[in-house]
Amino acid sequence: MSFSAPGSPPPPQSQQPSFPQPGAAPYQVPQQVYAYPGGPGLAAAPVPQGELRSPKGLATALTWLLGAMAAVHLFSAGAGAYEQSWLQGFAGNTHFDDLELGLSPALTMLAGVLQFLMMLPTVVVFIIWFHRVRSNGGIFRPDAFTLGRGWAIGAWFVPVGNLFLPYQIARQTWRASTQRGPDGSDRTAPAALLTSWWVVWVLAAFAGRVFSRIYMAADTVDELLSAGLLGIAADLVTMIAGVLAILFVRRLTAMQNTMATEGPYAQA
Repeated sequence: MSFSAPGSPPPPQSQQPSFPQPGAAPYQVPQQVYAYPGGPGLAAAPVPQGELRSPKGLATALTWLLGAMAAVHLFSAGAGAYEQSWLQGFAGNTHFDDLELGLSPALTMLAGVLQFLMMLPTVVVFIIWFHRVRSNGGIFRPDAFTLGRGWAIGAWFVPVGNLFLPYQIARQTWRASTQRGPDGSDRTAPAALLTSWWVVWVLAAFAGRVFSRIYMAADTVDELLSAGLLGIAADLVTMIAGVLAILFVRRLTAMQNTMATEGPYAQA
């Protein structure tokens, strides 16, 4: 579904909706003269062309998926805490293969299965949403980006680069989705939410990988207890990252909706 911003010719309906059907006129920024920050003087605002697509449906689906993922990681942390209590009943040098089967291993296995099942749809929907808001941002302000919109997908799969490239794209999209001042002056919306989400997400990713390696190599109860504590911490940090991701998705989607319905310039 696409949407048009003020300045576009109205569709044939009696009242222009915020998100008209495909085929609506391309987004156009009303011409206005403004002082470009750091520039030599007055310059005309760029006139982007293109068809905007609403991210609201994807954002709603993503909110539910991220919420479910956060709940799964909270359940996993609880299962890990139960496993800590269960392992206390065995001698520290007891080998993993000598442990009796019980409720704790079943809960741990269930948590792992749920994480695996929820990960793929969440990642897919997030990347689709991320690409859409990046594409919209390129229509709002094509001069705000240093990488093409295809990088909104590819950046997540670049080794090492996936630790900073998606954040760079997200920050530029955040800036592009921020309304200018009434006089056309550039404004920067506070990005503390975006930065907090990214930092916590990177920490969660590192903690999860370290935990997986240590847990898979653990042979004794003492080693399992140490790995389990890290696993609980990783689950809790991942849960926090999921909550911050929900807030980030909803905020950026709302910013783009404001740009589409009210135009690129804030009201005085």
